Amino acid sequence: MAAPDRIDLESHHLAANTVRALAMDAVQRANSGHPGMPMGMADLATVLWQRHLVVDPDHPRWLDRDRFVLSNGHGSMLLYAVLHLCGFPVTMQDLMGFRQWGSPTAGHPEYEPELGIEMTTGPLGQGFGTAVGMAMAEAHLNAVFGADLVDHRTWAFVSDGDLMEGISAETASLAGHLGLGKLVYVYDDNRISIDGRTDLAFSEDVAARFGAVGWHTVEVDGHDPVAIDEAYAAACAVVDRPSLVIARTLIGKGAPNKEDTAGAHGAPLGPDEIAGWRQGAGWPDEDFHVPDGVTEDFGAGMERGRAARVRWQERFRAASASDPGLEARWSSYHSPERVSLEGPGFEVGAGIATRRAIGAIFDEIGDKVPGLVGGSADLVGSTKTILSTGGSLARNNPAGRNMHFGVREHAMGTIVNGLALHGGLRPYGATFFVFSDYMRPAIRLSALMDIPSIWVFTHESVFLGEDGPTHQPIEHLAAMRAMPNMAVFRPADAGEMVETWETVLNGSHPAIILGTRQAVPVLDRSGREGGVARGAYVLRDGDAAVVIATGSEVSVALEAADLLAPDHSIRVVSMPCAELFLEQPEDYRRQVLGNGLPVASVEAGSTFGWSRFTGAGGLNIGVDRFGASAPAGRIAEELGLTGPAVAGRIATWLDSV
Repeated sequence: MAAPDRIDLESHHLAANTVRALAMDAVQRANSGHPGMPMGMADLATVLWQRHLVVDPDHPRWLDRDRFVLSNGHGSMLLYAVLHLCGFPVTMQDLMGFRQWGSPTAGHPEYEPELGIEMTTGPLGQGFGTAVGMAMAEAHLNAVFGADLVDHRTWAFVSDGDLMEGISAETASLAGHLGLGKLVYVYDDNRISIDGRTDLAFSEDVAARFGAVGWHTVEVDGHDPVAIDEAYAAACAVVDRPSLVIARTLIGKGAPNKEDTAGAHGAPLGPDEIAGWRQGAGWPDEDFHVPDGVTEDFGAGMERGRAARVRWQERFRAASASDPGLEARWSSYHSPERVSLEGPGFEVGAGIATRRAIGAIFDEIGDKVPGLVGGSADLVGSTKTILSTGGSLARNNPAGRNMHFGVREHAMGTIVNGLALHGGLRPYGATFFVFSDYMRPAIRLSALMDIPSIWVFTHESVFLGEDGPTHQPIEHLAAMRAMPNMAVFRPADAGEMVETWETVLNGSHPAIILGTRQAVPVLDRSGREGGVARGAYVLRDGDAAVVIATGSEVSVALEAADLLAPDHSIRVVSMPCAELFLEQPEDYRRQVLGNGLPVASVEAGSTFGWSRFTGAGGLNIGVDRFGASAPAGRIAEELGLTGPAVAGRIATWLDSV
């Protein structure tokens, strides 16, 4: 159902004021929150949801729906109020439970697509970047399946804070470069920050900035519904560039004393200010009041999405009837079957860097996972993450599977999350492990949302060598393992790398895959295949002590065990993924680590965290200092990470146990 040609101003103002009132009341009831942004953007949200956004509250996960991201997530009550009024399963009780334990109406939106919440936002800039990834996903799938099956927009509300965060510059640049014409951002130009007016630290020409990187921009009075409607229509008419609607608003719109002040930003307005707003708006003195007709007006806007979904289903049925293979292709993207990887057959004893093993299996992965897309932050030659077929995703080739992020790690992280959130794709992003520092907010959000983003990091230890300590990760393994809901894989050799990718692709959770720069020997794992999926397994049995190792140190531990064999029977355990191992039954964990045996660990990184496996009397061999610029072999000698050095430390330790 199309929106009426003309906006009924009386109905619009009633609806927008309802959004304002619900936001004020919820924040006041919680005695916590940000009322000013919802009050300032209420007109913008009302026009968008009633007249432009194509979604279906009865089928919130319909694949060809528009995506909406509230990047300025501190104004979460704006989204909750609108979802409630539009008929999504956000109840009035949920609004009353704003910011309370167990309520879906959290202080910042938390990913719950069944409720209409498309991503977890709050860290400013993350939503801005992630929505670019959603738009890239739409462009790619549109090129693969055609506009009859994939043709929707990505909308986002963004703030001064989003624009101040550097990530917005990275992602806006790439969005403009790719000409993402179905991406529309609405900038809440209220000129207020927590500390005061934004001109304390922000005075740039936003329109000029975005114009310079290839965006269409339009400026509008954010409280004029007719002008807003026209600006949205103008943005939707631009097909070759993303659009930024710069909307001048008043934070805390209508509050008698706090309108257009920092006082409306991050704290409840207070009973007197709310009473003053109600008096000025002619509003009943009643908390959580929804006037007659408002729900119906928002619901009428939702009929647009309901009708669009029905038409989409009809098109899908017609396309499937004319193309018998369509459903299978669609399913291979949206509901892929389990993957079994064979690899090229690595020769035992051969020296192969595990990053090169990634390259050796990447085309096989691409063939078996057609939805695999992604790329590197200008390091594809080093990370070996490129598909030889499919080409590069570009403005004139949106069907390309290889994405070139440029030197934009921040952007890459958020875009990978956007690709994953959109659905239909299995995205990865690749760079050196030390540069995960730039990507940590996005990696953390992938874990918080539990989405299947794949993070590929190579050059994952001091053994990358001559580039020196600025490029040598030390504390990064411990930091990533400390992150809840993140599986960190550090394969020991090429064979484990194949199993790692198989394990990750057959799951639906975020994962980190680490690859070595230096060559490591292919191990004889005969009879031990499948061990990666259990997180850890015994590579060499022994009954005197257990040595756990990961990555390139597994072969070092095996060498040390050989050197110690005359005097000590050492069990060597490869632990490619500690998180998966901790999920195994206790019997299996005891079987691998022994029952009461002394335990040591060997890893070319910080020893922090290893005591949970080695215990109070265990030995942890690692790198608790920054690295150095030198060839990898010299670094191993200086830091005591050679087979003889490790054997010596283990022997001394066992003599004292």
